[in-house]
Amino acid sequence: MTNKVVPLAEAAALVRSGQTLALGGMTLYRRPVAFVYELLRRAREGAPRDLTLVCFTAAYESDLLIGAGLVRRVRSCYFGFEIFGFAPMFTDASQRGTIEVMEESEASLISGLRATLAKVGFMPGRAWVGTDMLRLRPDVRLVRDPYSDEELVAFPAIPIDVSVIHALQADPLGNATLGGNIAVDPEIVLAAKTVIITAEEIVPPNTLTQVDIVSPMVTAVAQAPRGAWPTSCHPLYPVAGGEIMRYLEACGHGAFNDYLNERRSTL
Repeated sequence: MTNKVVPLAEAAALVRSGQTLALGGMTLYRRPVAFVYELLRRAREGAPRDLTLVCFTAAYESDLLIGAGLVRRVRSCYFGFEIFGFAPMFTDASQRGTIEVMEESEASLISGLRATLAKVGFMPGRAWVGTDMLRLRPDVRLVRDPYSDEELVAFPAIPIDVSVIHALQADPLGNATLGGNIAVDPEIVLAAKTVIITAEEIVPPNTLTQVDIVSPMVTAVAQAPRGAWPTSCHPLYPVAGGEIMRYLEACGHGAFNDYLNERRSTL
């Protein structure tokens, strides 16, 4: 029955350079934006660098980390802004070769997470058989099913050091409510050594009507009202399309740092 509530800055300090960081949410929904800005605020004091970023899908929050130079490797099956277009800093960094992009698909990410949850080195599957994806990922190997002799793909486990999830509500013990679209947040919580929940609201224990993440899995809880903005947090607030477009326009004019400094000064 430990109270796990900490200031957002203390939660962000749990991320270390060289670690694998997984961010919850889906596309432009319920992303841990406030947490990302707290990481960026640490830049003057030595923000964590050389991060491996694991996202089932990546968007605004991840683009900020890449633009700020904190990411060395990306593992995601989609990186973009949906109807708003490409992720500008990711696109630029990947084209210039300043980050490593590990080719992934939904199947490879889910299989890798399942292997981690099962505490085995790989998870077999039929995905990628007969495709060129295997040429792009020499670490992914073919194996023979010892029972059917069928050729399968062995997707290696995906280890995660820290997972960060933004929730609608959490209690001080670490139980959290995510809402209707939980994405793969429960899986990246179970796969991580350290789990941080940021929440729109922290409520008293035993008052949550729905629990999507349970307290034994959680390391720290930090309150972050509007912590997903400008991504959405249904039903509390929608995607801030104007802000997303303002970000894309700034990046398109080479003004990422100006945008970042302006946003940090208002937080």
